[in-house]
Amino acid sequence: MSEDRPTADELRQGLTVEIVQGDQDVQSTEREPIVGEIGTIYGDEPAGPEVELKSGVVGHVQSIVHDESSTR
Repeated sequence: MSEDRPTADELRQGLTVEIVQGDQDVQSTEREPIVGEIGTIYGDEPAGPEVELKSGVVGHVQSIVHDESSTR
């Protein structure tokens, strides 16, 4: 199973993505991704492209959210 994370070049402002914050407990099995719109793109990192969401949260992109409907 390979994870297909987008690169910084594939991202643009306003795109909805799932991120994981870099300061979250790496031992935690309950790392919840945060969904939001990209405000600033900082660049590619080994953990995924680093971005700041419009909400001010900074983290590494795990995936682009293609479908806005949520079943949670």
